[in-house]
Amino acid sequence: MIKAIVNINEDANRILNIVKAKENLKDKSDALNLIVTLFGKEMLEPELRPDFIMELLEAQNEKTVKVQDFSNHYK
Repeated sequence: MIKAIVNINEDANRILNIVKAKENLKDKSDALNLIVTLFGKEMLEPELRPDFIMELLEAQNEKTVKVQDFSNHYK
C-alpha cells in the first residue's frame, strides 16, 4: 500500500465524506480508492454503451455517396 499526503478542497472533502457514508467505508482512503477505480474504468477502459451501439447501427442504414477519386472529392 502506498501512502500519500494530498491536499483537497472543501468540496472534495464533502464528497469523500458522502461516498464514505453511503458505501459504508471505514475511511476516506477507501472512498478515494473507490472513486478513482470507478473513474478509471469509465475513462481508461470504455465499453461500448448501448446508445453508442444504436448510433452505429443507425449510421449503417444511412445513404452513402460513391466517390470515384477520393483526393479530388475533397479539394
